[in-house]
Amino acid sequence: MPYTPLGKQTMASHKAGFGVNIAPIAEINDPFDTCDPIGFPRIVLFNLRAVQIVQTPKQVLMLYQNTRTFRTIWTDGREIPKEITEPRWFGYSVGKWTDPTTLVVTTTGFDESTWIDNVGRPHSDQLVVEETYHRADEFNIDLTVKITDPVMYTQPWYPLKNFRLGMNSPDFDIREMICSVSQQALFNQLLKATTDPAPDKK
Repeated sequence: MPYTPLGKQTMASHKAGFGVNIAPIAEINDPFDTCDPIGFPRIVLFNLRAVQIVQTPKQVLMLYQNTRTFRTIWTDGREIPKEITEPRWFGYSVGKWTDPTTLVVTTTGFDESTWIDNVGRPHSDQLVVEETYHRADEFNIDLTVKITDPVMYTQPWYPLKNFRLGMNSPDFDIREMICSVSQQALFNQLLKATTDPAPDKK
């Protein structure tokens, strides 16, 4: 990865449960494990489950199964605000149709506490994510994601290129997939009970 020195240092501080930064479970500091919002672009780079795309005259709405959340992509001709005073978990998104089958989305204005992906790649408040959704045929869309963050990376990079999204049937029902604090606490309690050493027998 084309990390800057700060990017490399920040990446090393992120202790993930998967990948190149995998850590013992007691050291994991993944914010999503404590039910902080998964954020964007991580929601499309990890566990990209079902997503429903709803188009209105002024917006494209992305309804995600993962954490049962949504994003608004404005397609009414507006520009990204020059100053975003309220950082967001999922950023501020503006989309433009470059041709009848291709939507290019630019997102910025991120809260810095989220991770880019499941292994903990970092970002700053200068992160810009560009998504390209291209309608390949009647039933498939290709998704490309470009990451630009001059604070953490020396050059742009692509976590996804022409990733194929297939259409579900019209009656497909998106299941719940929610990070529940109470369920997470119960899981941690059960995990602790199975990993603690047995008391010495006297």
